[in-house]
Amino acid sequence: MIIGHRGAAARAPENTLAGLRTAKRLGVRWVEVDVQLTRDGCPVLFHDARLERTTDGHGLIGDLSLAEIAAFDAGMRFSEEYRGEKVPRLEEAVALIVEFELAAIFEIKAPPGRGGETARATLAVLRRLWPARLSLMLSSGDEMALGVARNEAAAVERALVVKAVPADWQARVARLGCAALHAGERGLDAQTVAAVAARLPLGAYTVNQPERARQLIGWGVAAVFTDYPDVLISAVGQGTGVPAQAGRPGRRIH
Repeated sequence: MIIGHRGAAARAPENTLAGLRTAKRLGVRWVEVDVQLTRDGCPVLFHDARLERTTDGHGLIGDLSLAEIAAFDAGMRFSEEYRGEKVPRLEEAVALIVEFELAAIFEIKAPPGRGGETARATLAVLRRLWPARLSLMLSSGDEMALGVARNEAAAVERALVVKAVPADWQARVARLGCAALHAGERGLDAQTVAAVAARLPLGAYTVNQPERARQLIGWGVAAVFTDYPDVLISAVGQGTGVPAQAGRPGRRIH
C-alpha cells in the first residue's frame, strides 16, 4: 500500500489542504498528516516544532495562537504557485479527507508533556467528523499520546513511530496495544523486516525511490510512506489491503 506522506510532500506544500487535493488527484487512497497544538489548544496540521522551514513565520508553533499562525503563508516556500496557502486546522483537513473518501493516518506530534493533550484534541475532532465507513489510524512516537488513545478510544488502531526498530519494540507495541510499527526506511534490512512482519505489520517511511519500495515490499513491509505517491503508484501499484491493519471500516470512535 502506498501512503501519501504529509499529503504529497514533493508535489505540493506538506500538511496543507493543497497537498491533500494533490494527493487525491494523484490517485492516493491513503494519506498521512501530522497534528500539533497551538498555544491555545487548537489542533493544526504541521510537522516541525518550528515554523521557519515551511512558512514565513518564526518561532515554535506551540508558542503561538491559532490567530497568529493563521497569518502565515505555508505555501510560498514550496513555490510561488502556492503562495497564500495556510496552515490548516485539523477540522478543515478532516472535512476535505472525508469529502475525498480517503483513509488517513494522523501522526500526533507534540513537545514533551503535551502528547496526551494533543491526542485528546485530535480524538475530539475525529469523534465529531470521522465517518465509520472510512479507515483510520493514529500514530505517534510519543508514548503518552498513544497511551491516551489506547485508554480513551480503544477502537482506533494505533502505530508506534520509531526512527529505527529498537531492541524492545515488541514490549513497547504490546504495552501500548499498537496494531503496527512505523519505522524509518534507512535502518531496515531483510532480517529486521522479517522479524517485525512475523509479529505485526510494518510501515516504512519515507520511501521515494521505486527500487527501494520494491525491495522493502519484497521483504514483507506492509506499507510505504512517500513524498512521490504518483511515482511509486506507477512503479509498484496501489496494493489491495489495508496498510498495517489500520482502522478497519465500521468502527466508531468512542
